[in-house]
Amino acid sequence: MDHPHRLVLLAGPSGSGKSYIAQQTGLPVLCLDDFYKDGDDPTLPRQNGLVDWDSPQSWDAGAAVETIARLARDGKAEVPVYAIGADRRVATRTFEVAGSPLFVAEGIFAAEIVEECRRRGLLAGAYALRRPRGTTFFRRLARDLAEQRKAPGMLLRRGLALLRAEPAVLRRQAGLGAHPAPAREVLRRVADLLAGHPHHP
Repeated sequence: MDHPHRLVLLAGPSGSGKSYIAQQTGLPVLCLDDFYKDGDDPTLPRQNGLVDWDSPQSWDAGAAVETIARLARDGKAEVPVYAIGADRRVATRTFEVAGSPLFVAEGIFAAEIVEECRRRGLLAGAYALRRPRGTTFFRRLARDLAEQRKAPGMLLRRGLALLRAEPAVLRRQAGLGAHPAPAREVLRRVADLLAGHPHHP
């Protein structure tokens, strides 16, 4: 089935600059972090009694795909607004892709839905943003501290754990079908898609 709007998925490690690069494309951007599960959801994965927010099981992939399908078909959909500090959805808003033939959905779990979006004919391209690990670590820490996401000590410990895990994260995302690429290549490929020179999703 041909959809009037098609999707570019942008994955990558936490803090790699996905939101910034997504905005740089000039396309409408759907934030997939808004599809986290609420903090009291009994299906949340736990480690040592604490919710593991870095696990894909902490995220509602089904709701994300259904929203993307609606956007591809209708050009607009109601999307959740998630407050990370409160660990829950606090509102909904109307998201529109307007007249754009493409829209971007970005988030650390974007690669989890590559195959399903491809199967449904929604996908124009899927990429995993690759940056030097040190850059990602400091970007993430500065962002999380500025947004007061959690206590500073917890953010630092989590940041170091994510730094060590980053190569494995990129390998996993590539295995799920997201093409690892630096920011410049992602922007070039999206520009090519817009110009009508599609790469195979």
